[in-house]
Amino acid sequence: MDQGRRTVIAKPEKLFAVCAPSIEPFTRQELKALLPSEALLPGKAVPGAPGEDSGGVEFCGELEAIYRANLHLRTASRVLVRFAQFHAAAFSELRRRANVLPWERYLSPGQPVSLRVTCHKSRLYHSDAVGRELVKAIGDRLGKPPELQKFDEEAETQLILARLVNDECSLSIDSSGALLHRRGYRLATAKAPLRETLAAAMLLASGWETGAPLLDPFCGAGTIPIEAALLRRGIPPGAQRHFAFMNWPGFQRQVWEKLLAESQPRPVENLPRLLASDRDAGAIQMAQANAERAGVAGEIDFSCRAVSAVEPAGAGWVVTNPPYGLRVSANQDLRNLYAQFGKVLRLKCPGWQVAILCSDTHLLRSTGLRLDTSLSWINGGTPVKLGRGLVNG
Repeated sequence: MDQGRRTVIAKPEKLFAVCAPSIEPFTRQELKALLPSEALLPGKAVPGAPGEDSGGVEFCGELEAIYRANLHLRTASRVLVRFAQFHAAAFSELRRRANVLPWERYLSPGQPVSLRVTCHKSRLYHSDAVGRELVKAIGDRLGKPPELQKFDEEAETQLILARLVNDECSLSIDSSGALLHRRGYRLATAKAPLRETLAAAMLLASGWETGAPLLDPFCGAGTIPIEAALLRRGIPPGAQRHFAFMNWPGFQRQVWEKLLAESQPRPVENLPRLLASDRDAGAIQMAQANAERAGVAGEIDFSCRAVSAVEPAGAGWVVTNPPYGLRVSANQDLRNLYAQFGKVLRLKCPGWQVAILCSDTHLLRSTGLRLDTSLSWINGGTPVKLGRGLVNG
């Protein structure tokens, strides 16, 4: 076995779980449940970005922490290793400081990589030129430069992130590969699909108790009920996919397989079935196919019906992403739909908790429900609010 293959991360590294803006509290909540308390670092923004925990959550750990975070995090989009930080005001200095770094931990000689470089208030302001010097530095260290490929956020090519701010260069190694919302089950999508990470954040923000009933009457491709089923059973969202760290020279397969073996699904025989419906028969077919790929089809009752025909029982949670007029029905007035939705909830779901994702607070008010709209997120580039509250009959 060569020396590079034996190389492992022998000390805790600074790590960063990237997530969408304002999702940070829920990513931090997940990390608290996954790792020892000392692993979480105080809220710290990405260099140059405003606010605490801006764009993600910092933590620390060795290889097992990296594997565990990728396997289990439901709301994060990437897990980065904070590889190095140093001063670089000239290209010669950048290359000299970068070519002594232990790139062999993460790369094999000549391995394809993608670079994402940003420069701000630095003497080195040309991102392409910075990228070329980093490729040379990696080649100096490994004996052969990497094959540089165009950055694609959905690709599995090893991604290296470089950020220069005030002549300080920060380098990060992506451990995830394709974005973490790509669980592997959603091959079929309905109109205006909801990312799996945002659906998971909705469930956490709603306060849903996993032993309680859950209803999504606008289920589309089934993302919310599928994520709910995975959460309830404790099925890791990353169990069915490949990660960038699996290509690292120091990948420890036995550690990964141990984590998988520890993540056995919880039984749900005595729990209420999850309810999901949509008036679009094609969407229901897609949702059922996605649920089967996720291994949770037997826990969700899918039905093709209008929202007025839902028939929940007991007391539970409504977590849903109704149409809100921007992509699905741009010229349609949806106030009547939301007013009808509110009436149905008051009639059939009194005492239920509700969480409704919508881009328009006027539409949320049309439900006639008293909703807390303090949570602001982004869904597919569109600013949205999560309206949360109690249904009063």
